[in-house]
Amino acid sequence: MTNEQASRVANVVLAAAAVGAAAVVLRIPFLRRLAWRLAVTAATGVVPAWIGREVRQGWVESGRRGI
Repeated sequence: MTNEQASRVANVVLAAAAVGAAAVVLRIPFLRRLAWRLAVTAATGVVPAWIGREVRQGWVESGRRGI
């Protein structure tokens, strides 16, 4: 098996696992609510904080003063 074939097989296995996990989460109400709460938390807290850090780091690396 070549490296390219192994990578392709691994991608298919991971995709199948993700689809299976999504099916389980969507079937069980508790897990569906938990997934929704985690998605909202990420969208309102983690993602904006990450974007802010990236912008600040870009600003610092550009050599400009301020912030």
